[in-house]
Parts: sequence; structure tokens; C-alpha cells
Amino acid sequence: MPYAPSAMAAFLGAAPDQSASDDTARAMAMTCFERARAYHPSGPVLGVAATASLKTERPKRGSHRIHVAWQTAECTEVASCVLAKSRRQRVEEERICAAMVLNAVARGSGLTQWLPVATRANEHLETRRATAPPEWIDLILGRRAVVPVRIVAAEDGPPQAVFPGAFYPMHRGHLAMARSASRRLGHPVAFELSVKNVEKPPLDYLAIQQRLEGLAPHPVWLTTAAHFTDKAALFPGATFVVGVDTVARIADRRYYGNRSQEMQEALEAIRRAKCRFLVFGRQIGDRFVTLPETDIPPQLRALCDAVPADEFREDVSSTELRQQQSRRVENDDGVCKQDDKASNSDEQTSGGAAC
Repeated sequence: MPYAPSAMAAFLGAAPDQSASDDTARAMAMTCFERARAYHPSGPVLGVAATASLKTERPKRGSHRIHVAWQTAECTEVASCVLAKSRRQRVEEERICAAMVLNAVARGSGLTQWLPVATRANEHLETRRATAPPEWIDLILGRRAVVPVRIVAAEDGPPQAVFPGAFYPMHRGHLAMARSASRRLGHPVAFELSVKNVEKPPLDYLAIQQRLEGLAPHPVWLTTAAHFTDKAALFPGATFVVGVDTVARIADRRYYGNRSQEMQEALEAIRRAKCRFLVFGRQIGDRFVTLPETDIPPQLRALCDAVPADEFREDVSSTELRQQQSRRVENDDGVCKQDDKASNSDEQTSGGAAC
């Protein structure tokens, strides 16, 4: 039960934007699913998780809400409910949460009978579900490494210009980078979305669906390539379109278990695959940083070409857009992020449970 913020970050691999949210419940369920697969590789397995912000002894500025998700090899589903404040005791809210969790176990197990959830007339229980096509299932289960989406001529071979990223969400900066890269390289740019992450759980099917919609109508390669050595193996000879922050992460020894030798071997593998990096500047803190200002090993710098700031500058970022969206939700819904952070006191306001 990852309750404290540090425990949740350790469970998911990174701190979530918001503890009691749809996204966090789904990430927890996927983490459970992956752990269950490790224990029982032949399956079938089911990951179920809940995160909620419920009534406490002190008044809360944020909404009382429950998010319950379940994950199988074939499906992602999440149920969310915002409860009317000051209308129930804590134990009554817990009963609603418990019924939603048991229903998730039932639905994920293929049962057709579920418990009633005692919501009021003005409380909407919203359910979202994505059933995966066979090729997505193969990606999550590790049976294939790449799936082309909206690729007109995949048989012609891998793309020569690849823009990898999370695209959460896609924004004008991504589009401007792709246009600039295409002009510089003389090739169309294909986007690459990896369902696997270095430190986080894999993308669930709702997340894949949402991000592909954001990338439409552009060609996309769905992959399991979490590391650039994996990407280089899938796209030999390609130039990767990246921001300067990504290049800094490639040079961060922490991603190689703090072993310099492993980092050198990874860079050598990328060089042997004849891949390069076209590096765009990024707004980092209060500065726009470009490649010449970045401290990276000579072996990596030799693989990079810099795009100067006078040729490209976009200060927008996906992280900033998500934070703006979160603030809008707080203003519209009364959700207070401070209330979403669990503490070690008796007045904890949110937490997660996963099984």
C-alpha cells in the first residue's frame, strides 16, 4: 500500500503529478499487472489498484474522489467518482470505494455480476475502457518490438528521421521541431512512441490510445524501445530528433547503474548502428539551453548536430501544459493538490492500495 509520497514514487518509479487521479490509478494497476506477470509468466493475471481522497477529521478544500483501475493483457479500465462533500461519514465513503474495488476484480476476471455502488443522484460514476488490438497486446507482453501506425510504406524499411518522445501531450513545439528537422535532414520525420519506460510502468491501453490520437495524422512507430540502444537497433542509420534535455539524460550515468563502462558501451552501440542526434534547445528553468552549453562526453558529442537558437526556439513543454491543465482542474473542480499529498500524520488525505 504505497501511501506516503515517497512510497508512491518508489512503487511507480517516479512521483505522479497527482496522487488521487485517474492516471495514477491506471499506472498503479499496470505496475501490479507487470509484477503479477513476473510471478506467473504464463498468465492470465490481473492488476487492480485504487487511489482516493476521502473524508478526514478536518475540512478539506479538495474534492472527495475515488479512482479504481484494472489491467489485463487485453484491457485497461478505470472507474472514477467524485463524491458530494459533507454528505457522508468516512466509513460510508470507504464502503463505496470497497464496492468499486470488488467490482474491478469482478470485471477484470470476466464476471457479469457486480455490487451496487451507493452513489447519489448528483454523483456520476464514470468508467473508461480500452480493449487492445492484438498488436498492442504483443507489445505489452514482449512478443514484438515495433508496430507501425499510419505508416504508408513500412515495407520500404525503417525511417531515416525519428522523433522519439512521450508526447504527453503533443504540442506546437513538437510540430515545429519536426518541421525544422525535416527541412534540415531532407527526410520526413516519423514519430516514435515507446510503450516501455526506463523507470515507469508501461503505458496502458488508454494512454496509448490517447497519445496516438494526439499524434494524428502523423506516422508513428509504437515500440518497446525504452533505451536509445534499443531504438538504434530498430532504426539503424536514423537521425533521432531530440531536445537537449534528452541528450543530457543519455549522458547521465545513473541510467547505467552509475557505471561509466556501460554508458560507453551504449554510446558505441549507437555509433555502430550509424545513428545520430539532431539536438534542439529547450527551456530549462529560466534559461533556454542549447547543445554547446551542455556538458556531455566527447563520444556522445561526436554523434550530435546542434540546432542554434536563432533557427529554432519554442519555450512550451509538455510538463508545463500538464501543470496548467492541473491548475485549471483545481480551479474548476475545487481540487487542491496539497490535499492530494499524503503525510505521516493522522490527517492523511489520500492514499493508494494495489493488489
